[in-house]
Amino acid sequence: MPSASREARRRRRAAVFGAAPAPPEGEPPLPALSGIVLDASPHLLVLAAGGTETTLAMSGATKIWHGGRGGPAALRPGRPVIVRQRESGVADRVWVDIGRVAGTILACGKDAVEVDMGPHRRRAHVAIPPHALERVLVRHPRLEPGYLVDLICVGSPDGPRAVRPGTSQPGYRADDLAAPDATVPAPGVLRGTATWFGHAGGGAPDGAAYPAVDSEGAAGGCADAPSGCVPFPYLSVGGELTVRNECGGRAATVPVVECGCTAARFCDRCVECGASPRGRIVELTPAAFAGLGGELDAGCFNASVQVEGPW
Repeated sequence: MPSASREARRRRRAAVFGAAPAPPEGEPPLPALSGIVLDASPHLLVLAAGGTETTLAMSGATKIWHGGRGGPAALRPGRPVIVRQRESGVADRVWVDIGRVAGTILACGKDAVEVDMGPHRRRAHVAIPPHALERVLVRHPRLEPGYLVDLICVGSPDGPRAVRPGTSQPGYRADDLAAPDATVPAPGVLRGTATWFGHAGGGAPDGAAYPAVDSEGAAGGCADAPSGCVPFPYLSVGGELTVRNECGGRAATVPVVECGCTAARFCDRCVECGASPRGRIVELTPAAFAGLGGELDAGCFNASVQVEGPW
């Protein structure tokens, strides 16, 4: 939406509901994009991104992740990547074939879990190799049906393969989340955890999944979405959020592209720079998360979020 139209909408809304709180301020996001590797050398990375061929510079300081530590050999043609650049334009971090599976455990074996990721994301079968199982069990001790799980994965020919836990596992069953008191008003600025969803090359437009998309009419919400553990103002798909990374200080306004009903079930904290308040308040697409300074393999950052809408 053109900036002039957004500003006109803000003025009309303020005239009806009063002025919203000032959005969280911060440095602008770093350039970040997703694409498919076409070619790579120690100094250049060529991607198919957004329908065009893009060439990025790399240096000896460029860090490459492919299931852990990686190197230029991981940048094979055909692999999907997320790239964050420095302000100079040189690639700072490259995540190769990274993905994330978060939701409710449906079934569990000794080396795999079946996960319900919600009505928009369906189900995923995730292999957990022996070298990753110990790390997963430290932070997810209950790999049992009915409990929540959050796994950082790397792609494989057989599907996602767990590398590490995305966060610590909440101690309650997915259907036992305590909702906030209905009389508690939603704050003008939400504070809690920002995570990311999807996978490299997933094709989702840059933006956010929001846990409280209205289920009425054509707003885009899930009919059976939980209320979450913090009070949220409702929003529609296509609305806007201003997200600030409280750990790194970068901020951006992003559109809501999906209902984040699964995130509402996670009443957990991020501890990247001190403990955040409980609750996942936004999920970002991988490029948006990386551009705000988030480390995709770490899984979260402490965030403040302002929702465009009446308070």
